Amino acid sequence: MPFSIGKRIGSFRHAFRGISTILRTQHNAWIHTAATVVVVALGIYLSLAVFEWVAVILAIGVVWVAEALNTSVEFLADEVSQEQRELIGKAKDVAAAGVLLAAASAFLVGILVFGPHVMKLWKP
Repeated sequence: MPFSIGKRIGSFRHAFRGISTILRTQHNAWIHTAATVVVVALGIYLSLAVFEWVAVILAIGVVWVAEALNTSVEFLADEVSQEQRELIGKAKDVAAAGVLLAAASAFLVGILVFGPHVMKLWKP
């Protein structure tokens, strides 16, 4: 199939529709959104260095990617079967664990990046 600008633009439409689906259907995505806004605002307030922004942006991105993959696993699993099935339950649990691990890692990045800045604010 030949390269098509129109199809590439269409793929962006699908991706943005996916982001909209996550934001409309996933309550945890609302928490991720609030955390993202707070972290970015705090980073601007504290004038983070470029390398600190890189760490923060990567951490935020990993959490959002994990949430997107978890959501897709949940949707696919629910499409396959609405009844309780052990392997589907395990798949959903593992996908949810991915989000938890990403969020925990992002939290640790936040401590390492923001901790020294916050400690400077509290020193007399």
